[in-house]
Amino acid sequence: MTAGFSEVAAGVHVRREPVLAVNVVLVVGDGAALLVDTLSTPGQARELAEAARAVTPYPWTIVNTHHHFDHCFGNATLAGPETSIYAQAQAAAALRDRSDAVRRAAYEEMRAGHPALAEELARTELRAPTHEVHEETVLDVGGRRVVLRHPGHGHTDADLVVHVPDADVLVAGDLVEQSGPPAFEESYPLQWPDALADLLRMTTPATVVVPGHGELVGVDFVRDQHAQLARQAWLIRAGHTGSAPPERVAAESPFGARPGLVAARRGYAELDGTA
Repeated sequence: MTAGFSEVAAGVHVRREPVLAVNVVLVVGDGAALLVDTLSTPGQARELAEAARAVTPYPWTIVNTHHHFDHCFGNATLAGPETSIYAQAQAAAALRDRSDAVRRAAYEEMRAGHPALAEELARTELRAPTHEVHEETVLDVGGRRVVLRHPGHGHTDADLVVHVPDADVLVAGDLVEQSGPPAFEESYPLQWPDALADLLRMTTPATVVVPGHGELVGVDFVRDQHAQLARQAWLIRAGHTGSAPPERVAAESPFGARPGLVAARRGYAELDGTA
């Protein structure tokens, strides 16, 4: 039986995919809906569609928070010929112009731990977004104002957050992580704290924040993660200035040595102008 959505605020529903703990958000307005992220495969997307249809019969617009497979490879299954799909411009370009590379990267990431999923990813048809967001776009979802905002480089160069002001819900994508440390493989660790600060300006003390993966969090959690990311950025800058190896920076990372090493190498590349 397909796991369903849970309503976390008026007309805002969240469903967590069990394999990678990815959160999908469904916003329901008057005669229209918005689906934020589409999961990894056609099979996952079909189950997602079944769960969404148990909540609403309304047609949906789709938003991809970024171009990583677990947030957008379900586009082709969930989008009809007339469905609008929004993403930040760089994410749209990746899915449109580098689809083979994006698919290959997904396969390589999953083949050791989830080989069956990796094989399905390698065969998945990708659907590129139809609408690009550069800085900010406001949507009308059945009379509800929903803001799509690119807060700057962070988890990737193409992150979008989705703000539903009337429900005080903020969908953060992978800019905020609860179920594990932030993923730094395509990140900009020196700029990520600024992106999170921009996100925090959209919150109130009562805001429900939906992270890319894991349990829902509040503003205090996001502030703590911002402080950790700022500490990580300071360590990277100090290490680079002192010509320390990235491994030395990683040893002091607030996220642990393994994520810290990826962050340090990415941060050094930023400072060297090669990221």
